[in-house]
Amino acid sequence: MTSLPNRQTETSTITVGIDVAKATFETAFSDRGSTSSHCNDEAGHAALLAQLEQLEQMRTQGARIGLIVLEATGGLEAELAWALQLAGWPVVVINPRQARDFARSMGKLAKTDSIDAMLLAQFGQTLLQRDDLAKLVKPLPDERQRMLQAMVTRRRQLLAMRVAEQQRASGPDRRMRKSLNIMLKALDRELARMEEEMHAFIGEHHAELLALLGEVKGVGKATISTLLAEVPELGELSGREISALVGVAPINRDSGSLRGKRTTFGGRPQVRKVLFMAAMVATRFNPVIKAFYDRLVAAGKPKKLAITACARKLLTILNAMAKARKPFNAGLHMA
Repeated sequence: MTSLPNRQTETSTITVGIDVAKATFETAFSDRGSTSSHCNDEAGHAALLAQLEQLEQMRTQGARIGLIVLEATGGLEAELAWALQLAGWPVVVINPRQARDFARSMGKLAKTDSIDAMLLAQFGQTLLQRDDLAKLVKPLPDERQRMLQAMVTRRRQLLAMRVAEQQRASGPDRRMRKSLNIMLKALDRELARMEEEMHAFIGEHHAELLALLGEVKGVGKATISTLLAEVPELGELSGREISALVGVAPINRDSGSLRGKRTTFGGRPQVRKVLFMAAMVATRFNPVIKAFYDRLVAAGKPKKLAITACARKLLTILNAMAKARKPFNAGLHMA
C-alpha cells in the first residue's frame, strides 16, 4: 500500500471522492469542479485505475493523489474499494452518516451523485489533517475474509427471513399456514446448512482463535463468527480502541458546565447486537461478567446500561486474549 502523505510538506496533495451506486459510480477530484462517471463493473474499475495512473504520471513533483474516499453503500462499494487498494491506492470507506454530517456542515443540502462525489473529495482534504489517518487507511479484507463476511451476512439474512415468517405464522389469518410452514422448514434447513459450512470454514482457517475464544462462557460460535468476520482488528488494538471501533464505548456529551448523559452509538451495529446477546448470557454463566453486572446493578445503574458495560468488558477480554494468544484467566479479569 502506498505511504501516506506528509501533511507538513505536501500542501498540494489531491484527494478523490467516489460516490457509488448499483450500476455506476461518480468520481470527483479535489482540484476540479467537475466529475466523471463509470459503470460499476470490472471494466469501469479498470477505466478508473487507468485514469488515476495517468493523472499520477502527469502531476508535477510534490502534487499527488493522497487519499481516495468512498461512502459505504451496503456493499456496492466493496469491489471498487478492493480493486483500488490492490492497485496500491490509499482508500478509506466512511460511514454515510459522516458524509451527510460533513455535507450539512458545508451548507450543502442538495443531494446528487455529482455533489456527493465532490463533497467526498473535500472531506478527503479534511481527513488528511488527522494525526490518526493511518488507522482509517487500512487494508481491506482478503478473499478469505470476504468469504467469511459473506457467510455471516447470509446467516443474518436467513435469520431475519425466518423471524418474518414466524411473525406471519402467528397472525390471525391462518389460510396460508401450510405455505408458511413449508417456508419455515426450508429456511431452517438452509440456516443449518449455512451454519455448518461457516463453522467448518472457521475451523479450517481460524482454529486457534475459535478454540481460544470459545473457552469464554457466554461466547458461542455465532459471536466468534461475527467477530472474526466483522472485526479483523481484534487483537491488534487496545481495549479502548476496539471498544470505540465497535461502538460500545460511552461518548461524552459535555458543554461548559453541563455534563450530559454519556451514550454509545455508531461503530459496527451488527457486532454490537451479537455482543449484547453474548453479554446477557454471560451475566448468568460467566463468573467474571456476572460479578461485574451485579456490582453495577447494586450501585444503582440501570440494567440496560449494565448490559452495555458488560458487552464492552466482554469485548476487551476477547481482544486481550486474541492479542496475547492466551486462554481466559478469570482471576486476571475479576478486577
